[in-house]
Amino acid sequence: MVAVGRKLNQVSIVPLSYKHRGTHNTSCIITESTAPRTASNFNRNVKPTKTNTMLRAIAARAGLSRSGQLVAPSVCRAMSSAAGDSNGLVLTEEVGSKGVITLNRPKALNAINLEMVRLIYDAMKQWESTKSVVIVKSVGDKAFCAGGDVRAITETSNVELARKFFSTEYRLNALIGSYRPTYIAFIDGITMGGGVGLSVHGKYRIATERTMFAMPETAIGLFPDVGGGYFLPRLEGKLGLYLGLTGFRLKGRDVHKAGVATHYVESKNLAALEQQLLATTSGAEVESVLDRFSEKRDAGAEFVLAKQLQQINECFSAPTVEAIFQQLERDGSEWAQNTLKLLHKMSPTSMVVTQKQLELGGKMDLKTCLKMEYRLAVHHAIDSDFKEGVRALLIDRDQKPRWNPATLAEVDPARIEQFFGPLPDGDELHFEDEGPKASL
Repeated sequence: MVAVGRKLNQVSIVPLSYKHRGTHNTSCIITESTAPRTASNFNRNVKPTKTNTMLRAIAARAGLSRSGQLVAPSVCRAMSSAAGDSNGLVLTEEVGSKGVITLNRPKALNAINLEMVRLIYDAMKQWESTKSVVIVKSVGDKAFCAGGDVRAITETSNVELARKFFSTEYRLNALIGSYRPTYIAFIDGITMGGGVGLSVHGKYRIATERTMFAMPETAIGLFPDVGGGYFLPRLEGKLGLYLGLTGFRLKGRDVHKAGVATHYVESKNLAALEQQLLATTSGAEVESVLDRFSEKRDAGAEFVLAKQLQQINECFSAPTVEAIFQQLERDGSEWAQNTLKLLHKMSPTSMVVTQKQLELGGKMDLKTCLKMEYRLAVHHAIDSDFKEGVRALLIDRDQKPRWNPATLAEVDPARIEQFFGPLPDGDELHFEDEGPKASL
């Protein structure tokens, strides 16, 4: 990335932008001597050398010129890679009392690995008592965050790596859920799994026409983690269980209509939205800015699942996954048949775990739910369909997972209980400064 700005009294001023298209943070600074001059005076005083002509061309591409004049940006921003991030996977900016975190792994659809989770957590902890607003966004226009880097966990069969990843990720999810600064996630593009955990527990989630939300974990032999057991049961009716079992994809406005996003803004307006959020001085002003940019929840076409909500509530209210299948078979509609076809592709064990997870999680606070999910995650890393699901869908991509067991009828209830039970070494998930320990 080329950043154009002027270094004024040791303050680096760079242009506002929502999406950083490149992966490098190379600064091109136009240096002035002492007191800053206006953009027009600056242009008049710069001789038309070859270097200055090149800088003007860069400025034009960055949106900092108008009729050949350099335009002074309105907000001072200091961008850097997060401390210890030699690869620039996470970029951080401080704009006065505001902070901006940018995921910078576009070739992997901004999927988060252990290093990135640690960097985000450290930046948020550093800002917890000094910032009033923190915005989280991503590089590129395809994905906010396509999930956690599960290949790294399953390919090595390293349970210790799984422990470190899930414990660090879940602590980040808990921090987001109780964060003192106003937390705003721009979920522009694919938002799945770990990307949901980075956004849904925050105060504001901004969807765009490019947003694609899903919790597809049952298709890879896992369960909707990152606090899925907490937020999915809190969606309308049985919509959350339906989304968690099927991995159904919500797109654009439907992410807002479902209640996953708090606001919907066209992607072309995100840069202006960010600039105005960075200029706010109070929580009420943040709310006002978001409302001004966002569409109403009932705007546009009808919710994609509106006609099926009654059927979803009736079928997915059944007490077991097997009973859900029976309800769908009795329904017999085209929607029910398609849903059954989809569910038959999922890990039977994962579906039973997920149904119980959401039933329990609906009565828990977020931290208690994450403690439960940590048990589930470590047990899955030790022995489950997780590795086989990742192989079939993400590594070999033959789309032919060999689930064990292969059918719902063969799922052992005692084994399901073991997933929710204490870990073999008793090493449970704990949070910093959590006060009285929540019990499972």
